[in-house]
Amino acid sequence: MLTGYHVAVIGGDARQIELIRRLNEWGATVYLAGFDQLNESFREAINLDFDSHQVEKLDAVILPVPGTDHEGKIEGIFSNQLIHLTEEWLKKTPEHCQVLTGIANDHLRKLAAGANRRLIPLMDRDDVATYNSIPTVEGTLMLVIQHTDFTIHGSKVIVLGLGRVGMTLARTFHHLGAKVFVGVRSSKSAARVFEMGLTPIDMNHLENVDMACDILLNTVPHPVVDASIIKQLPSHAMILDLASKPGGTDFQYADNRGIKALLAPGLPGIVAPKTAGRIIADVVSRLVQEGSRKENG
Repeated sequence: MLTGYHVAVIGGDARQIELIRRLNEWGATVYLAGFDQLNESFREAINLDFDSHQVEKLDAVILPVPGTDHEGKIEGIFSNQLIHLTEEWLKKTPEHCQVLTGIANDHLRKLAAGANRRLIPLMDRDDVATYNSIPTVEGTLMLVIQHTDFTIHGSKVIVLGLGRVGMTLARTFHHLGAKVFVGVRSSKSAARVFEMGLTPIDMNHLENVDMACDILLNTVPHPVVDASIIKQLPSHAMILDLASKPGGTDFQYADNRGIKALLAPGLPGIVAPKTAGRIIADVVSRLVQEGSRKENG
């Protein structure tokens, strides 16, 4: 289905392995950078030469889920090579070339805008985030079971945030017999929590809420779980922060209080990289084809 398309995959983790396999199966011409430790595993792929005319053929450039750092540098676990993405290089790609990443920081957005190339943060898409919520919740269950000495059944669980991940978390822990409370900011979300048979918590006024619980799950990528909340937790409680780095928890205060607190972003790539890679590949395939159709009118 991707015969005739040219795609560059630059750096990444185990999720990219499944992505590359899928792209090869679908007939795309795949160029790799940052996978020198695995090149023998992908004999159908071509090493990406950043100074060659290969760049002029690219329909898409696929970056790792974390994207770039704040200097445009890309790291991968399958290479010691540090790749530097530049605006000048992006400008050499065809005008319809799309830049696909998991997460986009301000520097990457500026690079894409300067090169006038469409940047698509995949983790911002409802379809990707919803599909990814499944392995995220499975990984959450694994970590909770590993790091607690009590059952989920009968525990009081607070989930902060009712986004794509938060909703799946709340439903799953409820089905396992936990008493689930969900932190929300709008009356609409509070109504949804009530409809699910759970208890809403007003995150606009957490200072007025009893936050004592056995398991605290945060999905909000802003400082939320501060000292005022952590000091309410019993000594056996566990905090699991699923938000992107640096999370929304005061980890230093939790450590000082002896509360176990873990930051666990990117769980799909850790607990189910094959599934997570397949999710990315399916969406990438659609986006590459749609981008080419738009270019051809």
